Formats: sequence, C-alpha cells, structure tokens
Amino acid sequence: QVQLVESGGGLMQPGGSLRLSCAASGSIVSVAAMGWYRQAPGKQRELVAAITSGGITNYADSVKGRFTISRDNAKNTVYLQMNSLKAEDTAVYYCNADLSYRTRDGGTAYTPNYWGQGTQVTVSS
Repeated sequence: QVQLVESGGGLMQPGGSLRLSCAASGSIVSVAAMGWYRQAPGKQRELVAAITSGGITNYADSVKGRFTISRDNAKNTVYLQMNSLKAEDTAVYYCNADLSYRTRDGGTAYTPNYWGQGTQVTVSS
C-alpha cells in the first residue's frame, strides 16, 4: 500500500558528489518527518540527516557541512545532496518516514518508521 523508493546511489570517487532521492507513494494521508540513515558493513544503522514537514533539519556530526537534506512536500519526496564524499561515507543508505496511510478497510494508520529498500553508496578511487 505504501512504498518508499530510493534512487541515486552508486560509485563515486572521494571528493565527488551524489544526490539521493526517496519518493513515498501509495495510499498516503500525510508524511511527517523524513530522514536518511546508513549502514556500513559490520556497523549499526545510524542517522545521517532528518527533516520535519516544516523544514527543520538535523544532521550527524560526521556529515555536517557536506550533506544537505531537503524535501518536496507536494511530491512526498526527500533528497540528500552529498558533497565532498569520503571513503567512510560508503554504506547502504535507507530512507525513513513517519507517515499516515489509508488502510484497506478505509481507516487510517500511522507508522513512525517506514523504511525504503536501501541504495548502495560506494566512495572509492
């Protein structure tokens, strides 16, 4: 009923840039906070950046000044512009959303943690 579809990952050299996109689709009623997490091999998943529906942002210290999160509320889409990429940014990046959606019986349900399938970002020369 609801999907978060990420795109934009890939292989980039250190110092380069990538832009990730995540579009929420389906029987969506509303989307509150959206964010990006990442998980490197052998490490726990960690918050990279988050943004509220009003545009308030929060970043991990490791990406401040290099990454920018933004969103298009009309499209239920969140973006992550990643500049000055480093090898340690290599990870699978996951989109996350707090959202309400219509259920099959016509009701409304809320989930604070809806996840996308992830997109691989590899930074290597």
